[in-house]
Amino acid sequence: MALKVADFFGYSPSDLSSSAMDARALRKCPFIEKTCSKKFKSGIVSGACAVRPITSGVVICCPIRMYAGNYCILRDVAQACFGTDSRLIHDYSERTGDGHDVIVFGKRWGKELRLPSRATHGGYFVDWILALLDQSGKLKEFVAVEVQTMDTSGTYEAQVKALHSGNLNPPISSKAGINWENVSKRILPQLIYKGHVLRREPLCTKGMFFVCPKPVHERIITRLGGNLQEYHPQPGALTFRWYDLAEGTSKGTALSLEFKGQRTTTIDQVANAFTSPQNLPDAGVYEKAIIAVLNG
Repeated sequence: MALKVADFFGYSPSDLSSSAMDARALRKCPFIEKTCSKKFKSGIVSGACAVRPITSGVVICCPIRMYAGNYCILRDVAQACFGTDSRLIHDYSERTGDGHDVIVFGKRWGKELRLPSRATHGGYFVDWILALLDQSGKLKEFVAVEVQTMDTSGTYEAQVKALHSGNLNPPISSKAGINWENVSKRILPQLIYKGHVLRREPLCTKGMFFVCPKPVHERIITRLGGNLQEYHPQPGALTFRWYDLAEGTSKGTALSLEFKGQRTTTIDQVANAFTSPQNLPDAGVYEKAIIAVLNG
């Protein structure tokens, strides 16, 4: 395991423009215009939006990083589901009454929904609900959106300290890595459960959208075996949309998100693939490992 910080407060670590330096000095997240909330146990503000493992490409590790372009990923989903004329609004009072208003429910950008708590299953809350209103202002249909990046394991605090001090070539964090085990332990089980909850909603006509960085989508598909049947958005559907950081962004400009692809399948397809994986190791792999140790 080893990685380098690839996106520091929204900019390339090598970007010494006034915009990049101001964001670092103020410890400011340029995507929500607030102080970065990611801190190490020592209290040092992280500012690391994305990291680059030495064996792969850049992986976004902060969910807020996905909200670049004034939450463009939510507009993308709304237009994919409700038409290119749809517009996002923060509050019911902003509606125009033309049938294209989509009210946003979620943290920081829209009102949060008051859903009943569940003692046994607390994990059915989704990050965002995009609700299409008809011309009279009544709810016509809605879509649920989950946004997921990937956690890191270990620490890269020394590298961040070096970047804060102006060292543009900090040491690689050899004890840090990507916590890919969360794909099986947390992400997929939650998607399956939430998907089953949402398919019981008559007005959730397009199912659930899962928005993530490209490497996260690739790891999920690898875990599921890569043989998911494709469907069109419908009740019980799960649509993956994946993005990546744009290459060649000019100095002084925060690295932008680029849409890379979309595929729609169903919750049943994901659940079946999760419980019946196809990409298993060869039979007898444990036996061979044991014998190899016994034989010295």
